[in-house]
Amino acid sequence: MVSFIYKQKIKIMILSILLIVSGFISYYAFDQKLIFDVTLIAASVIGVLPIAISAFQALKVKVISIDLLVTIAVVGAFIIKAYEESAIVTFLFLFGAYLEQRTLNKTRSAIKALTEMAPETALKKMDDGEFLEVGIDDVEVTDILLVKTGAKVPVDGIVLSGSAYINEASITGEAVSVKKVVDSKVFAGTILDNGTIEIIAQKVGEDTTFGKIIELVEEAQDSKSEAEKFIDRFATWYTPFVLVLALIVWVITQDVALAITILVLGCPGALVIGVPVSNVAGIGNGARHGVLLKGSEVIGNFSKVDTIVFDKTGTLTIGHPVLRYEAYYELDKKDIIPYIYSVEKQSDHPLAKAITNHLKDAKTLPIDHTDVIKGGGIVASIHERKVFIGNTVLMKDNGIEIKSDIMDEISRLEHEGHSIVLTAIDEKLVSLMGIRDEVRPNLKKDLKHIKKMGVKNLIVLSGDNQGSVDIVAKELGLTKAIGNMLPEDKANYIKELMNEGHIIAFVGDGVNDSPSIALAHIGIAMGGGTDVAIETSDVVLMNDNINKLPHALGLAKATKHNMIQNILIAIGVVVVLLVSLFWGEWVNMSIGMLVHEASILVVILNAMRLLRFKTKIN
Repeated sequence: MVSFIYKQKIKIMILSILLIVSGFISYYAFDQKLIFDVTLIAASVIGVLPIAISAFQALKVKVISIDLLVTIAVVGAFIIKAYEESAIVTFLFLFGAYLEQRTLNKTRSAIKALTEMAPETALKKMDDGEFLEVGIDDVEVTDILLVKTGAKVPVDGIVLSGSAYINEASITGEAVSVKKVVDSKVFAGTILDNGTIEIIAQKVGEDTTFGKIIELVEEAQDSKSEAEKFIDRFATWYTPFVLVLALIVWVITQDVALAITILVLGCPGALVIGVPVSNVAGIGNGARHGVLLKGSEVIGNFSKVDTIVFDKTGTLTIGHPVLRYEAYYELDKKDIIPYIYSVEKQSDHPLAKAITNHLKDAKTLPIDHTDVIKGGGIVASIHERKVFIGNTVLMKDNGIEIKSDIMDEISRLEHEGHSIVLTAIDEKLVSLMGIRDEVRPNLKKDLKHIKKMGVKNLIVLSGDNQGSVDIVAKELGLTKAIGNMLPEDKANYIKELMNEGHIIAFVGDGVNDSPSIALAHIGIAMGGGTDVAIETSDVVLMNDNINKLPHALGLAKATKHNMIQNILIAIGVVVVLLVSLFWGEWVNMSIGMLVHEASILVVILNAMRLLRFKTKIN
């Protein structure tokens, strides 16, 4: 019976207003007082049913809810035969709940639309070479899939054949088609605008980038900020306070109508709904624009950040270093290159990849043995010749002489922002290479805008040499730059800043950044970074896009301000109504309930403005 009544709430609301309108027409048009009373009594009885049931359900779990205030007020009005008051109050409460649900659904629309974009099927290559449509749960890592024009990419993967233009708005927030060719990465949930490609699955289901977006957004909605927790505690004590206040007023004045009106005016509906709806709208906006804010508490902390610390490689820079300088000594270049290429081919280090990409047509020699020297480089044996490839520390530790003119060249290259790779064969220096990464496009303008939003310190910490770090800091206008730092050095520096009272955000993308990301007040991970960095972070900038950082910070600040606005609106309405009740003549029970429901709608509409929030960067 209870569930049946809940399901009929909209019908009850419609029937209630029809009875109220009929009653007033019969009275004022035809002077039918009996019909007027009967219709309003009926409207009161059917209208209070779902409200009273909600109040009873809350009492069963020892919660004194707003519904209880309204139920008592309606019953009291009914007893003193103020039928028009009881009928109108129940209708307004039901109508307010209806509007609240409708507008809340609107604020969640961005998140709902996101979840609906999740792919459900895929064209999978079977053993006979044919492609068959299967459910997404039947796709496994290494499966080969076909994606045609207009279809959703079902998994994270690599393009094996074909080319296409893909809309990656679900990942990046930018509705611009990106060209994909062989070896390009593709992401689940993106849409193929034009072309046909075959891909090999790397991540499926919940492990895909899109799956993680949905999971993190859902977790974010469930979490509560300190403000929300405070309001929950406030509402728990506030409702009994209003009941006691109404009782005291009744005892002193013996005015039942006044006591009942206090119950109606004291309903803190807008206060209870104001903060959660702001946070849901903010999280929804972020999800739609390639920014994952992992919960309400993250939004509050992020809005107060005064210092942002960055990793350099892959964060401030593109993360794809390029060989820009090379010099060869002692031996002919053609004799040296096969040794360098063969050794560096064994490494996944970004500098090694830059060298092998540059020397990709070189001859490969068989390697007898390799040793990786932490913080130095690689020592290898090839054809009984000892090959050293690494930095100046590796050379000096192994007694390899670096002539003064070469040291001058190294200093010049470091001052220009290059990372240095030296090569020695049989303890003779034979090669000097300068490798440099490029700063991300438009980043200087973004960081300037972040400073305008109140962030006082922009700091870069890097394992690279101080010269290359200084170049990046100067180019971007950063506050401070520190190079030659190990992961533990970065974490210790973050602790020092926190001990000084700064509110810290750390932005990074690699495994070595995870300790600092986890330690900072707000950890920000690049979405193209490692899984561990993303998991330990509070904010994720999807698709490796640091240019979303101003939007993320601006959105957090706007959401926090919106939440404060809603709290002030809610409290202000209650104060004005109660003051007007005792020292004014315009407030009664029906008007009070009308104003309350209007205030709920106002705070929801105010929060919905966040769905359209955009950061304007000059």
